[in-house]
Amino acid sequence: MLRIAVPNKGTLSQPASQMLRDAGYRQRTDPKDLVCRDEANHVEFFYLRPRDIATYVGSGDLDLGITGRDLLVDSGVPASELLDLNFGGATFRWAAPADSAITADQIGGRRIATAYPGVVERYLTERDLKADVVRLDGAVENAVRLGVADVIADVVETGATLRQAGLVTFGEPLLRSSAILIGRPSEEAVGAAQLVRRLQGVLVARSYVMLAYDVRADLLDQATALTPGFESPTVSPLHREGWVAVSAMVPRADVHRIMDELYELGARAILVTDIANCRL
Repeated sequence: MLRIAVPNKGTLSQPASQMLRDAGYRQRTDPKDLVCRDEANHVEFFYLRPRDIATYVGSGDLDLGITGRDLLVDSGVPASELLDLNFGGATFRWAAPADSAITADQIGGRRIATAYPGVVERYLTERDLKADVVRLDGAVENAVRLGVADVIADVVETGATLRQAGLVTFGEPLLRSSAILIGRPSEEAVGAAQLVRRLQGVLVARSYVMLAYDVRADLLDQATALTPGFESPTVSPLHREGWVAVSAMVPRADVHRIMDELYELGARAILVTDIANCRL
């Protein structure tokens, strides 16, 4: 039976469980449950602290897990990213006092406060830099004011908290994180490939819609240039002579622009349908 770790709380928990439901897997109904067995799919889910998930997968005690890329990097365990799940985004940035004028090239030899020492140490190692990394569990933005550090590395959203502490960001992001599916690089558990395919189907379904419309046959080439689909659009003759019905998957983000352009071209009966899941 495939053993999978799922975040038990925090910002990744609900989206992770919902994505697994959308992929056809049973999930817990009580947030206090620690384990959920999906006998039909031969999967057992374990609900764990997001920070601990990489450790369990890296040790081989669990086959797969959903956690943040930042937490995987911070853990330093022998597990690898299998699939970006496209939620739970976070950006790690450097920050220092507004009057310091420090640059990313000048962090060597500084005291750096962070709640993610593994992320910072990987950045330093990749650039052959040395610094004093100070681990804190929270309120990292106060570290400079209290004299603990010269620079901080933390998740930055709007930057409002940093500004309140008299800090500004500088340099390129250390890391862009999101929720990911992880596993051990040297092992592929039975059923893992099916899970990945199902999750990929959810990702595609969330990013695309099915667009159907009627158009004159002499305009078909122009219309299908707007809606090429994944392999090719489906085209069927209509009872009305000289007209065809077309259906194709199109990016959700572009659907309104494409509908407008199809209508201007002469297409009619333009309909959009959500896709629950798919296999491509």
